Amino acid sequence: MDHSDTPAYGLWSLVIINSIIFVFFAFSFFKPRTKTDWRTFGTFSAFIVALFIEMYGFPLSIYMLSGWLSQRYPQINFLSHDNGHLLHTLLGLKGDPHFDVLHIISNILIIVGFFLLSASWKILYKAQTTKTLATTGPYSYVRHPQYAAFTMIMLGFLLQWPTIPTLIMFPILVVTYARLSIKEEHDVEKEFGDAYRRYAATTPRFFPNLKLNSRESASERKV
Repeated sequence: MDHSDTPAYGLWSLVIINSIIFVFFAFSFFKPRTKTDWRTFGTFSAFIVALFIEMYGFPLSIYMLSGWLSQRYPQINFLSHDNGHLLHTLLGLKGDPHFDVLHIISNILIIVGFFLLSASWKILYKAQTTKTLATTGPYSYVRHPQYAAFTMIMLGFLLQWPTIPTLIMFPILVVTYARLSIKEEHDVEKEFGDAYRRYAATTPRFFPNLKLNSRESASERKV
């Protein structure tokens, strides 16, 4: 079914429903407890709401770019939902944008991000309950898997529906998460001392060193 000419904005019920669903998903997987947790969750929620407002409510980015878009692509109706997938349209991809390579990668990032968020919270909650250092599961690969998960989810959404507000918010949120992670590391180091320093020396902050991890797994198998 061709939706290329179907109006897709002013659908505020979809804005509310989708925002609630994804914010609730994030809440159920992340389960914020501390002030830092709530700050992280709040900024992510603002990104999600801004995204769906432009996806179904009011296409601010398309209106801001309307002059350039109408000159470069005069034959395209950018107020239809399919053409609202700007990367799909601007890159000249063909077919249904919901099934192009960008959307597939986007869905993978979002799904993996939510699973990573859930798995990380379980490990962290157990560590906090037992007053121990979280070093297993996702924490054996990176020191801040929850922040990495939020970044993956946001990047996934940007691939399928980039907007000016969310493109501005994304780097700001990434920097915010990086600063929060450093602050948290100082707090954890005060609590666990040398144990945390040894862990931090072998575990990257955000990007896993898969080669190092595979070597460690191999050495464990030999033992």
